[in-house]
Amino acid sequence: MDGSSRFEWDAGNLDKCQRHGVTIAEIEYVLANAPFLVPDYAHSQIEDRHIAVGANRIGRLVFVIFTLRLSDGNELVRPVSARYMHRKEIDRYDKLWRQEGSDPEN
Repeated sequence: MDGSSRFEWDAGNLDKCQRHGVTIAEIEYVLANAPFLVPDYAHSQIEDRHIAVGANRIGRLVFVIFTLRLSDGNELVRPVSARYMHRKEIDRYDKLWRQEGSDPEN
């Protein structure tokens, strides 16, 4: 995602994204601040979906599912779902970053 990406919010994704207590501001922050990205092949039947993992402003890890759409030549980031990560997922994420030789916070 580049700096010119905008977010697409409507009745179809607002409630679902906030269902697990993650705020819209947290979701936008995670997606705008270089999250760890992987494709979500299991849920990409209609359009390509992606998984983003990143920390909110206080360092809590957030798991976001999103898709990219074009509208009038502009790229829109449409979050589909979001939740805080569970302990096992956090441990897996930390292990992956150690194996890659990277720091998950930078």
